[in-house]
Amino acid sequence: MKIRPQTLRIGAAVVIILGTIIYLSVSGANADKSYYVTIGELQAMGNKAYTRHLRVAGDVAPNSIQRSGTNAHFVLSEQGHTLQVSYQGIEPPPDTFKDGSQALAMGTYGRDGVFHATELQAKCASKYAAAKPAPNTASLKSPPATVPGK
Repeated sequence: MKIRPQTLRIGAAVVIILGTIIYLSVSGANADKSYYVTIGELQAMGNKAYTRHLRVAGDVAPNSIQRSGTNAHFVLSEQGHTLQVSYQGIEPPPDTFKDGSQALAMGTYGRDGVFHATELQAKCASKYAAAKPAPNTASLKSPPATVPGK
């Protein structure tokens, strides 16, 4: 039994296409991974910190934000550790990005000791604080009205 040349060409094309799809899916998944680390863990990672896409969270230090268009430089702090962050993104920092807010920076750690963020998320701590309880309305009610002559 002899395999026809047309069948060989189709088989080779299928193998090439499947190989390309597998390669792209594996390399895309690896490129999209980002590891969440604390500031302390980041500073203790050594050379691994410079080669990975990372996410780091902390509180924005008071009076540390310096804005320039869509870019911002600031300091994150967490449990006594601090980290200089340089955000250079397509969009400006969110409205909730203020002194004392919690922020999550995504990017890479540079050999200069600065975290170079390309994405930034922030939330305002006061916005998510527990609501104050409503006053007791029973004590605010007026006494029942009395009808004269009864």
